[in-house]
Amino acid sequence: MSSDTLAPPGAVESEHPVSTKLRHGNTHRLMAATTAAMIGMGLVMVLSASSVEAFKTYGSSFLFFRKQLVGAVVGLLALLGLSRFDYRRLRKVARPLFWLTLAGLVAALIPGIGVSGGGSSRWLAFGPVTVQPSELAKLSLILVSAHLLERKGGYVGDMRELSIPVMPMTVLACLLMVAQPDLGTSIITVAAVLAVLYLAGARVRHLGALLSLGTVAAAGLILTQGYQRARFASYLNPWADPLKGGYQIIQGQIALGSGGWFGVGLGASRQKWSYVPNAHTDFIFAIIGEELGLIGTLLVLGAFAFFCYLGIRIAREAPDRFGFLVAGGITAWIGIQAVINIGAVTGMLPITGVPLPMISFGGTSLVLTMAGIGILLSIARRGRPPGAPAGIPAGIPGGEADP
Repeated sequence: MSSDTLAPPGAVESEHPVSTKLRHGNTHRLMAATTAAMIGMGLVMVLSASSVEAFKTYGSSFLFFRKQLVGAVVGLLALLGLSRFDYRRLRKVARPLFWLTLAGLVAALIPGIGVSGGGSSRWLAFGPVTVQPSELAKLSLILVSAHLLERKGGYVGDMRELSIPVMPMTVLACLLMVAQPDLGTSIITVAAVLAVLYLAGARVRHLGALLSLGTVAAAGLILTQGYQRARFASYLNPWADPLKGGYQIIQGQIALGSGGWFGVGLGASRQKWSYVPNAHTDFIFAIIGEELGLIGTLLVLGAFAFFCYLGIRIAREAPDRFGFLVAGGITAWIGIQAVINIGAVTGMLPITGVPLPMISFGGTSLVLTMAGIGILLSIARRGRPPGAPAGIPAGIPGGEADP
């Protein structure tokens, strides 16, 4: 029976153990190959998109590329280590990792400890290394939510059991991120946690109520914060202020439009010559569109779609509830972040300042994304043991009912 077909409760897979092992190994290899291809493309595009700005500011066209390469090497070590690590042991570190994340978020807000830039205080410096605690918040909240919801079993249909303590922990972390301010990362974090709640069996009406509260809170922040209000206004009509509020959106769309079908050529972007702000970070997708054309952007979209398919497949083949929730949460995090970034560059969503996973410049983001993928690979390597019921693990929507 195919792993993508749900079987009735109590059904047993008749698939031969060897074919089951090959299927898990195939998913593992495909995920590793897809990740390697996207990171490789990211390194090439960071070098191309950042070369002008790096030379203009620091006198070396390779500065940002070298930093990204270091991040990729560190991320590779994290990916390899976690892929061989038994993900089930992460239950023990889920809560300590969350409290460590909170401590980092608080420290980033303390003058003299946190590192500020661009009007935000989001970073901590450890010698020459700068880290962003809010990036760790996404992974730590997925792990702790999966651990807590796994223990609740079928009780997540109750609103009180659903909300406590997962939602207070999420709200606390997101409030600290908003204070930095970093609304974009907080939105992705909430979306990932809601995905874990849904996969754990939460009722849609309960999730709808939580989503409505979150939307109202986000709208309130946009209306009360001057720079957020200006961003939203420029999203609605960028041409009302083409030299200030709408400048980045307009220049990004010019870059995308000028690429045509096949682009102007790798390294030949004109918009990266100080026209598109943050060309190697938030708006790297615009440079991809200009240099590689529509074909290049479709390849990127296809790579993310295939990545999410593999993540869903890993979740469905997880041997236990914890693995299912963690794999689903990590896949949702990376997929949603990609949608938000690309949506902002194309003008379909407001600009939130989040990087494109595995492709944009950003050491902390790259390392932690690769760490999350390492956990996915760990789950994929184990898979559901031969002879186990087919379909989704017990106690999960669409799978067997909890006893």
